[in-house]
Amino acid sequence: MEIGTDGDHVHFLIQSVPTYSPTKITQTIKSITAREAFRLAPEVKKKLWGGEFWGKGYFINTVGQHADVKTIANYVKNQGSKDYKPIHKQYQLRLF
Repeated sequence: MEIGTDGDHVHFLIQSVPTYSPTKITQTIKSITAREAFRLAPEVKKKLWGGEFWGKGYFINTVGQHADVKTIANYVKNQGSKDYKPIHKQYQLRLF
């Protein structure tokens, strides 16, 4: 599990069991983090366009036949600008 920032967006490198869909994991993370951010800093919601914390889009890639965890981790770190900064690295996610 790693969370990093790159300019104007956030990268999550997540490991999960195959019974959870990547889309559902993404929706859950976006929902929980937005709710918690608004709880901790209610003034943020007023400054956002339409009060939305996260944008509608996201990119998901899974480990499989053509990629492994190292390949995807490398992609996350080298994607976009050179401003990537890891802000959280841990094997077990604990939100707040």
